[in-house]
Amino acid sequence: MKRVGVFVCHCGTNIAKTVDVEQVAKVAGDLPNVVFSTDYTYMCSEPGQDLLKKATAEHNLDRCVVACCTPRLHEPTFRKAFESAGGNPYLLEIANIREQCAWVHNDREKATAKAHDLVRGAVAKVRRNFPLSTSTIPITSKALVIGAGIAGMQAAIDIADAGYKVVLLDREPTIGGKMVQLDKTFPTLDCSA
Repeated sequence: MKRVGVFVCHCGTNIAKTVDVEQVAKVAGDLPNVVFSTDYTYMCSEPGQDLLKKATAEHNLDRCVVACCTPRLHEPTFRKAFESAGGNPYLLEIANIREQCAWVHNDREKATAKAHDLVRGAVAKVRRNFPLSTSTIPITSKALVIGAGIAGMQAAIDIADAGYKVVLLDREPTIGGKMVQLDKTFPTLDCSA
């Protein structure tokens, strides 16, 4: 059975001023597969992350939803905390209730209702997520430059000067592109070939 934990952040007063975070956490506790739900002043802080880790261990959580600010800011933070507690970091979802609720609404009731919907959606999504794993692929430090005109030759030289192997490819039997069609170059009048 899937065991979901929901953590609702106050973000100081950024969220709590407009959204009733205690009510959001209480309602989230009644959602399917949610075995733990709480709110905390600053979830991104060390004590907030410790709360997530402790709850994951105590309640044997295998999925996690954090209702807080934008995932661009703290998703790596919460993934790392959840992973260090034994969870799969890809079974964590962020419900952005700061930018999508607290900062765009003046009406506390409407902002709270929208936060309920976002948390409900995040819980539904995380219940359907599959565990993922990271993999590594060996990389060959080699470059292919297509087009042996002036720009292609300069790119190949720059890459080679950086210490990488380079393969220069052109459809013509000679390199130089349009440059070889010219007699002299400006401003020195050197031979273009």
